[in-house]
Amino acid sequence: MTDTPNSTALGPFDVTRVMAALPHRYPMLLVDRVEELVPDESITAIKAVTMNEQFFQGHFPGRPIMPGVLIVEALAQAAGVLAVESLGLAGTGKLVYFMSIDGVKFRKPVEPGVLLRLQVSFVQKRARVCKFAGRALIGDDLAAECEFTAMIADPPSA
Repeated sequence: MTDTPNSTALGPFDVTRVMAALPHRYPMLLVDRVEELVPDESITAIKAVTMNEQFFQGHFPGRPIMPGVLIVEALAQAAGVLAVESLGLAGTGKLVYFMSIDGVKFRKPVEPGVLLRLQVSFVQKRARVCKFAGRALIGDDLAAECEFTAMIADPPSA
């Protein structure tokens, strides 16, 4: 999300490193790699959208389109990686939970065969609550955008 090289930028991260930051697993893991992460600022991640996704079986036969709620979930997962890396939460078991989603707009259908670029930046960052702005792009075309808030919490006790 930054136009100038930043010496603090991290990445790329493969899916193994993404899974180290997130509790999600297939079929709910919607971030395939991180291209760049600038701690305390932003992340650019990729979701490779393939015809093999389970949701395409029913959404919609004859015209497969990625459900909007899953596009927002992919943005939230990218934000989760950004928060975990920025706040030093890796390995702590802390989880990043949705609190609110605002101003969601869907601009272009997401179909199989695209690389969905997930750009998320901090709007506000506190120890337990963070606000983010996210954009999902196909090439240079905006597919979706939103703002959302998440909380950092302990995992549920067993």
